[in-house]
Amino acid sequence: MDSSMIADRRRLRRKLWFWRLFTVAVLVALGFAFYSFAVGDTKTSRPHIAHVTISGLIVDDDKLLERLKKVETSDQVKAAVISISSPGGTTYGGEKVFKAIRAIAAKKPVVSDVRTLAASAGYMIATAGDTIIAGDSSITGSIGVIFQYPQIQPLLDKIGVSLQEIKSSPLKAEPSPFHEASEEAKAMIRNMVVDSYSWFVDLVADRRKLPRDEVLKLADGTIYTGRQALKVKLVDTIGGEPEIRAYLKSRGVDADLPMVDWDKKSNTPFLLAGAVSRLITIFGYDDLLKGQDINGILPPKLLLDGLLSVWQVGHD
Repeated sequence: MDSSMIADRRRLRRKLWFWRLFTVAVLVALGFAFYSFAVGDTKTSRPHIAHVTISGLIVDDDKLLERLKKVETSDQVKAAVISISSPGGTTYGGEKVFKAIRAIAAKKPVVSDVRTLAASAGYMIATAGDTIIAGDSSITGSIGVIFQYPQIQPLLDKIGVSLQEIKSSPLKAEPSPFHEASEEAKAMIRNMVVDSYSWFVDLVADRRKLPRDEVLKLADGTIYTGRQALKVKLVDTIGGEPEIRAYLKSRGVDADLPMVDWDKKSNTPFLLAGAVSRLITIFGYDDLLKGQDINGILPPKLLLDGLLSVWQVGHD
């Protein structure tokens, strides 16, 4: 047998080993995925406490609203814990989530669990819970509304570009990034912001059982630590899971009920991809993954349009 035939057989053997190992990796990953899916379904098919995490910028999120609706309608969910880590987002997005959480609270106890940050619209949705529990150093508050728009006319002036427009009325398409807003346009925007802000203040006053005048003093955009928020009655308790369990027990919820994370129920495809990727690396074929990311997905598109209730760090 000549050397070329020996080399061909070796290459064929390596290919066979690769596909065998790849098949094993896929089967193992499928097993993990099926187990995760089956266990998740088993956990939610028995009485439990639903745990939902709301993090990042708050927008009009249909998937989150659908998840909250399922928590509301599930007979196996005896209570809900909403963990919040958010600087806020759109006022409308916060309003939708607030109403969805209140719908849950109409049927079962709800605890708002303030984590690192629950400011602006993040605090808005926290008030939807029956009680708010925060950490000593959690950041919350920043009650208020903001409307921002860019102004690019100075840049256009530098490069010698101008924009002409003809419109049906002075306030059409205002504010515009192509010219300074008129006093009438600023008044229109200010009235819109004030109206939304008034709604936010009324909501906090109602949910926290505080006089409106007292809420107005707190609603100047100030942020508070958990301990400061407790003193001004923006939160109810400082603590974590033991305090959450204690509150739910006071509401008649079995202290031994498991807390099931509802956020992981839709992660099966990513579990499969991750498992395959890790197993291929373990078997020494990670070079095949270079230039290709099995886990790669397009970054989420995030456009914050309209009125914002968001705490912005380092914003001048």
